[in-house]
Amino acid sequence: MMDDGAAAPATPEEEDAPRSDAQRIASVRATLARIRIAGFKSFAEPTVVEVRPGLTGIVGPNGCGKSNVVEALRWAMGETSARAMRGGEMDDVIFAGTATRAGRNLAEVMLSLEDAEGLAPPPNHEQPELEIIRRINRGEGSNFRVNGKEVRARDVQTMFADIGSGARASAMVSQGRVSTLIQAKPEDRRQVLEEAAGIAGLRARKHEAELKLRQAETNLGRAEDLLGQLDTQRQGLQRQARQANRYRNLSGLVRQAEGEWLAILAARADAASRLAGDQLAAARAAVRAAESDAEAAAIAAFEAEQAIPAPRATEATTRTALERRRVETEGLEAEERRARDALDAAESRLAQLKRDLAHAEGVLRDADTARERLTAEAEALRAVETSLPGRRDAAQAALAAATQAAQAAEAAAEAATIEAAEAAARVQSAAEARNAAQARHAPAAPGRHRAGPAPGSAR
Repeated sequence: MMDDGAAAPATPEEEDAPRSDAQRIASVRATLARIRIAGFKSFAEPTVVEVRPGLTGIVGPNGCGKSNVVEALRWAMGETSARAMRGGEMDDVIFAGTATRAGRNLAEVMLSLEDAEGLAPPPNHEQPELEIIRRINRGEGSNFRVNGKEVRARDVQTMFADIGSGARASAMVSQGRVSTLIQAKPEDRRQVLEEAAGIAGLRARKHEAELKLRQAETNLGRAEDLLGQLDTQRQGLQRQARQANRYRNLSGLVRQAEGEWLAILAARADAASRLAGDQLAAARAAVRAAESDAEAAAIAAFEAEQAIPAPRATEATTRTALERRRVETEGLEAEERRARDALDAAESRLAQLKRDLAHAEGVLRDADTARERLTAEAEALRAVETSLPGRRDAAQAALAAATQAAQAAEAAAEAATIEAAEAAARVQSAAEARNAAQARHAPAAPGRHRAGPAPGSAR
């Protein structure tokens, strides 16, 4: 369904077709034959009002719906104002219902015209009788039909203007209309004269043509703007096309260079592969030779291991004796340290006593008592000092004996080492075994170094 004032669009030929002679003749002889009203305002049931030749009048009391007939006529002729229909909105023209009757959702007014050949727009321009129907559905708007063909509201308004009528024509005289015409402005009077002369339709067509012309000018301006925008886009696209061509050329050169570079890399890779193959073959030959040498060395090492047990036993015995002597030497060194600590303490005590003696000699009032005491202490200290050299000599003698024993053990260890070296010399290819033997002999060295300083300390 269409909204008020809207219907199916007509073709350009139909809109721009000039008014023909048949239309001018129809505008003179076309007459209204009947009005059919259904669901419009107070007409709940379909009602047909015959308009016979001559004067047709509707008589009734106030409120019986006489004015609703005129409003139905005006509404079918294309009235678009709800206020002119004495309503707030266009849906108010639909029968709203009463206490005893339900409301309707549809209203329809049909006007029947006779002798109207050439009045309606194509394809109904050859029809002698026209049925103009306006129908409205609640909440959906209204539409117009002429002989069952949907048309625009403007087409219906123009058609009635051609016959000097219309929803707002001066021929539709209502209450107060006469006084309004008398007091009307010259422009309003001109409209009345145009309707009387039958050129109101031309004025409507002129207004419509002016609207179309302004719309065409607007479209032309928009087309020029679009043309400018397209020209700007064209220039941008041309620049992009040039850049694309340049990119395509550079891409070809890059691909060619990449192909050459990949070919060079492939040649280098082939050469490197061949060289790597040669080196791999040489490395495999070297590995096989090394495996043979390793196997021979393993055999020689096994034979050397079989010949080493006897020197190892001798070395273990010598190492045990050497360790015993080292322990004894450490005990003697500890005894010597204790003797030295005692001597240092005695010397410190002697120095302290000497300082006390010097201080006592300086004190004259207690000289006698202090002198006797200090003399006794001096004699006792001298006795201790006299006995210390003897004890020190005994410690030195014990240290010398321990040193001699350590030297003897070291000589025995050296002899055992020489025997082990001679055994290892018999197996020339067992270098790893000799190093392991030297590593096993290494723990004896700290004992020798630790026992070595004893003579020097005794000295």
